[in-house]
This record gives sequence, structure tokens and C-alpha cells, in this order.
Amino acid sequence: MNQMQAAYAKSGDPIAKSYAGWRRYSRTAYQSDTHGGRFTQNYANAAARAYGAFENSGAMPAGSQLAKDSFTVNAKGQVGVGPLFTMEKMPAGFNAESGDWRYSMIMPNGSVFGATNGKNAAGVQFCINCHGAVSEEQDSMFFLPDDYRVN
Repeated sequence: MNQMQAAYAKSGDPIAKSYAGWRRYSRTAYQSDTHGGRFTQNYANAAARAYGAFENSGAMPAGSQLAKDSFTVNAKGQVGVGPLFTMEKMPAGFNAESGDWRYSMIMPNGSVFGATNGKNAAGVQFCINCHGAVSEEQDSMFFLPDDYRVN
């Protein structure tokens, strides 16, 4: 288990414990401005396998889980673990504003910063607001830049 996975697993969150075994949809890490300028990689569980069709993936079924781990690199080239960002499609009626997605952010020390309909839900409201700007056809999902996609 690498340093990032070990850090996130301390949270006890099932996604944090399992995401590294899922299919990775990014060829390499890429910088995500909407995730604090951190370098990120995208993962999806088997239920979310349609994610690989990117903009043509359609609506995800309940049980779909997406994860984006992250790291930083400072001016001296030192690498630091960043948060784990997750999206889990919940059953209809979970949260209309979020499109029934549960957003969570797990910090590098394993603490849960926030989760939709859970601890510090206000802390992840930014996720709902940002992803809510995506067209309904893309089910609140953004996709990584073309150059970084696994085909």
C-alpha cells in the first residue's frame, strides 16, 4: 500500500480502503485547478465502468463510486499527500441538490473533512455547486483532459 492509500485508509471509509484496486482512467497524474491545483488521478469502481465512455457515459447507477486521489509538489520538488475526493451515487431521494451524489473529502491524516448529508456537509457544498454546473446528460461528472485519458 502506498503512502496515499495508507493515509486515506485511516478514515475507515470503504471507498478510501478500496479505490486503489479499481480501474484508473487517467494515464498519469494531471493538475486539477478545481481541486486546489493538486495533481490528481481518476478511479471508478465496477458499477461505474461506464465512466470510461467519458462524456458519453450517461447517468451512473446507484452504487457507482468515483475517487480522485491527489498530491502536491512544492518548489523544492518535495511531494506531499493531498486529500482524497470521492463521489458515490446514492439511491434516488438521497439529496436532490447533489443529483443524489454523496461527495466526500478525506484529508491526508485520515480525517473526513466533510460528506454530503453527513459530517460538515457545508464543507463539501462547493463540490455540489461546482458539479451542479455540469449538464444533466453528464450526471454531474467532470472528465479529465483528453491527453490524460486511458483509452
